[in-house]
Amino acid sequence: MIRINRAIVLSYVIIVLIFGLTLMTEYCFAQKHAINELWTESFDLQECSFSDIGKTKYFILEPGYQLTLEGTDGNDSVVLVITVLDETQKIGDIETRIVEERETVNGRTIEVSHNFFAICTQTNSIFYFGEDVDIYKEGKIIDHSGSWRADSSNAKAGLMMPGIILLGAKYYQEMAPGNAMDRAEIISDNETLQTPAGRFENCLKTEETSSIETKSKEYKFYAPGIGLIKDGELLLTKYVTR
Repeated sequence: MIRINRAIVLSYVIIVLIFGLTLMTEYCFAQKHAINELWTESFDLQECSFSDIGKTKYFILEPGYQLTLEGTDGNDSVVLVITVLDETQKIGDIETRIVEERETVNGRTIEVSHNFFAICTQTNSIFYFGEDVDIYKEGKIIDHSGSWRADSSNAKAGLMMPGIILLGAKYYQEMAPGNAMDRAEIISDNETLQTPAGRFENCLKTEETSSIETKSKEYKFYAPGIGLIKDGELLLTKYVTR
């Protein structure tokens, strides 16, 4: 009869247990990492009643409201003027508010976009239903790249600004596969920023990336009651209401 050394058996049992715990720890870490990398892309819009006018803490959707941001790109002077127009556009069954973004470099228009937004009255979230883009060169429209609408092909509305701010939240702002897939992550809600238009506290900071342009990354800051005050290197210089 073969006698088994209990010390040897115990050693093997301990080794097996340690190996098992190691695998379990690595599995749990991988699962947690995978969950943290998920981006919200479904927003239950069927539960919303939409309005094309109003405002939230960080986003104003009232006709006549205007933001001007300025900065430099190398040796070039860049100006971005964002205006809430007194115009609407129906996207599918949703009446959206048109927000114009006009960008100039050294005084010359390089891009004008008309963006379509609406507020979910139940959640106070701002949803993005697309944009019409005109790209200019020497005063003439040469392209419409980046244009998309939530009621065409396989596109759908994205979340521009959540009504409830959750740190670490990740969500798609644009949902037009193969064309526009910008997304944002909420980094902070207690930033302080000095701009030519004044000093702002308790600002929201987001990191914007794209699942199409994987190397693209920029940070935006939003001030309570004002809206966008920093877009990449551009800073707010003035804001006006009608």
